[in-house]
Amino acid sequence: MSSNGQVHPATADCGDGPRGPVDSSRVPRYAGPATFARLPRLDEVGTADVAVVGVPFDTGVSYRPGARFGGNAIREASRLLRPYNPAQDASPFALAQVADAGDIAANPFRIDEAVETIEAAADELLGTGARLMTLGGDHTIALPLLRSVAKKHGPVALLHFDAHLDTWDTYFGAAYTHGTPFRRAFEEGILDTEALSHVGTRGPLYGKRDLDDDARMGFGIVTSADVMRRGVDEIVDQLRQRIGDRPLYISVDIDVLDPAHAPGTGTPEAGGLTSRELLEIVRGLASCDLVSADVVEVAPAYDHAEITSVAASHTAYELTTLMARRIAAARTDAGHTTATAAGAGYTAGAGHTARAATPSGPAGPATAGTSK
Repeated sequence: MSSNGQVHPATADCGDGPRGPVDSSRVPRYAGPATFARLPRLDEVGTADVAVVGVPFDTGVSYRPGARFGGNAIREASRLLRPYNPAQDASPFALAQVADAGDIAANPFRIDEAVETIEAAADELLGTGARLMTLGGDHTIALPLLRSVAKKHGPVALLHFDAHLDTWDTYFGAAYTHGTPFRRAFEEGILDTEALSHVGTRGPLYGKRDLDDDARMGFGIVTSADVMRRGVDEIVDQLRQRIGDRPLYISVDIDVLDPAHAPGTGTPEAGGLTSRELLEIVRGLASCDLVSADVVEVAPAYDHAEITSVAASHTAYELTTLMARRIAAARTDAGHTTATAAGAGYTAGAGHTARAATPSGPAGPATAGTSK
């Protein structure tokens, strides 16, 4: 029983197993606190394998503001998520402890200070052994998150879903904005330049040099038109091959979706992915070692009928499922290893039994993107 009197069935059903969402057969989905997917708070479970954390910050935007309210909009929309994911044949909240870690409060008046605050908070959460599922916020926050992940894993592969490249140099002389995080990350050496991909880029640019600079950093580009013409399966295969077994960070700007599927965002561009295409590409990455992820740029003031926040909540759910499956598979492997060692005369701890992740794998030829 949670501190607010709501039942978490995974606690009752699984003994010492993960504590899951509030039981919607006993408490209506629209009642109670809006944690992500109605999961317990981090302070209710102590530690988590996957920490869902909000970053209500949008001082780095160059057009429409409002993404500071995105995390809570995603949480509200996530009330309808259910514990079994048939698309991945997994119950993510039973495979791993997932908990809502609340928000990282960052100074909205000083971007440099906010970036440092986000990095320090991410360091603390990652230091507990958790993987992060971050709800933005604007895309500026990807830089401090990548810094933290790279401290733990070294330079990481990056899969970046976005209408825009986000590898520009500065805006009005500012180095830290929502259009510059991946140039800064490249300059800081925290990205594995053999495994960088944009997916869903489209629209006008400042000039051809934007693409030249992006290619110099090592990015491959799969445009939204590539996805339409070549199909999801071919794109996924290409991305998996590019990523390989490297530690992977996925960053999803919700404007990768067409405005028909995500009107509530700061820099909409026509001709984007459908929500179905985005979810299917994410699901196809089950063999990849997803170490953390973010979903950013949800601006609910421009949304209606929760179209954008529903798409974002489902995207975060699929990403969380990928991480939970990977965690469960690693524990199963560790259990087998210790059991073998025990048979050879060593003392072994009990391993968790869980469904292993299904292999799969890609990145693509460089084509057009657009600026913020």
